Amino acid sequence: MTNTQKRLKRAEVPETSTWDLTTIFATDEAFEKALDELAGAVPFVKALQGSIGSSSHSLLKGIEEVLKINQKLERVYVYSHLKNDQDTADSLYQNLHDKALSILTSVSEATSWFEPEILEIPEDELEKYLAENEKLQPYAHLLDSLTSAREHVLSAREEELLAGAGEIFAAPSKTFSVLNNADITFPTVKNEEGQDVQLTHGLYGQLMESPDREVREGAFKALYQTYEGLKNTFATTLSTNVKAHNYKAKVHKYESARAAALANNHIPEAVYDTLLQVVNEHLPLLHRYVDLRKQLLGVEELHMYDMYTPLTGEAPIKYSIEAATEETLRGLQPLGEDYQAILQEAFGNRWIDWLENEGKRSGAYSSGAYDTNPYILMNWQDSLNQLYTLVHELGHSVHSYLTRKNQPYVYGDYSIFLAEIASTTNENILTDYLLKTQTDPKVRIYILNHYLDGFKGTIFRQTQFAEFEHYIHQQALAGVPLTQDFMTSYYAELNAKYYGPSVEKDPEIGIEWTRIPHFYYNYYVYQYATGFSAATALAKRIVEGEEGALEQYLAYLKAGNSDYPIEVMKKAGVDMTQSAYIEDAMKVFEERLNELEQLIAAQQA
Repeated sequence: MTNTQKRLKRAEVPETSTWDLTTIFATDEAFEKALDELAGAVPFVKALQGSIGSSSHSLLKGIEEVLKINQKLERVYVYSHLKNDQDTADSLYQNLHDKALSILTSVSEATSWFEPEILEIPEDELEKYLAENEKLQPYAHLLDSLTSAREHVLSAREEELLAGAGEIFAAPSKTFSVLNNADITFPTVKNEEGQDVQLTHGLYGQLMESPDREVREGAFKALYQTYEGLKNTFATTLSTNVKAHNYKAKVHKYESARAAALANNHIPEAVYDTLLQVVNEHLPLLHRYVDLRKQLLGVEELHMYDMYTPLTGEAPIKYSIEAATEETLRGLQPLGEDYQAILQEAFGNRWIDWLENEGKRSGAYSSGAYDTNPYILMNWQDSLNQLYTLVHELGHSVHSYLTRKNQPYVYGDYSIFLAEIASTTNENILTDYLLKTQTDPKVRIYILNHYLDGFKGTIFRQTQFAEFEHYIHQQALAGVPLTQDFMTSYYAELNAKYYGPSVEKDPEIGIEWTRIPHFYYNYYVYQYATGFSAATALAKRIVEGEEGALEQYLAYLKAGNSDYPIEVMKKAGVDMTQSAYIEDAMKVFEERLNELEQLIAAQQA
């Protein structure tokens, strides 16, 4: 199932290829009813303000009521955003999503007093409440995580005012999303058959893997020509978003937006700095891989549009949706029977929205709430890369499923820091499986190339993004205007540093920052790189059958927010406060680069 010439309208997509959102709300009317009920609950929760510190009973009631309304809120928000993402041009679901965002702001305002009031309870009084009321014991870790940030929480009134501005703070990200997914129009380009095709976000990724260099160059220039015409608008949205991050960090008494963002997950800033340091030290490995790419492609000049095509030319292996489903089940067998059963449920119960259609949000993700299935959005194109994307997103979804099945709502989610570890562990296990089962040298070369490209994209590229993100936040904090010229110039320099002297300095790549949605996520991207590095260690233990490795890994998937992320990973066998896990990942990259070079040399002999 591949749709490269004509995008389907949403109504044309076969139902079996769509996610089943009726398990959340049977109808839009049921959603609207739940929205109204939420609105009615807002005054009740707000009325609890000023009471929860008076006794252990009042504290328990306050916690339970705030959690209850948030649980209901998540359900309506997830339904609205999934409906909106399946066709961002559909005004009906734009309206429903706007309503959900509005109630989200209302609930945030109505509960903004909660954390400040808990912090007003003296520490000895809080310990007394926990000791005298056993029903509070399940919330001990929650209370510890809240009170550990005492110095950064404002008064109830100040927090209420900030919460009330939630939609304003979210406006730059929302504007970017609408512009990037619904309003932007790309020109037609030539595909490998010489046919005119409408360029889309999903098709662009496929064309970048084309063995036809003219196809790659045409798609590359057409895409960035479009962004070039909107670069000042994108500079405004990104600059405003960065300023919002810096402002909220400042008012919460953090030294920087990064300090505030990492504090949410109790991650030391040294983890971020260590990542940048270790990756920068190993950039010569990336340069070596880029040099190999230039040699094998046999080009005098290597351009950025040459960075994703397989080194062996046309892919010797592709997967339809059906074949990818079967290969996923086989490849992830080392994760055990229980894991397999969840995968079967995902495929059989329509957790996945497979096909690209007009207006659909680009890319892929896993999303859901405590009371919903962990849904997956895809924009399928037949390729090995899409198999990896599927396995990646299933890693998120199974992580969510196991967390929600094994934790109460209060701990039924997991931090972003932990999220990418589950997804990329799946990718590493799939790579091991493919290298064990594919004997054709051409296929093995292709898989190794794909793995190295994935490593490049997940560790090197995401660290490049993390370096850019931190730099623009620092510059904005110092009062430097984040104009499109300023960001384009710095991004071009950074790209040249990462990819090395073998790559031409294509002017188009300087404006790549305009199309990266993760720059709106507030220090998110570094976790792809730390997560992939940790996943490398975990996958190695699992596939080698190390005693207790699978049990420890499954315990991590079930832990949710029941402990701090760093501690959860230590129990899983990886200490992410040290640099060793990143260095070990670099060793795997080098080993597989060596293997690729040897296979190519043998073929050329």
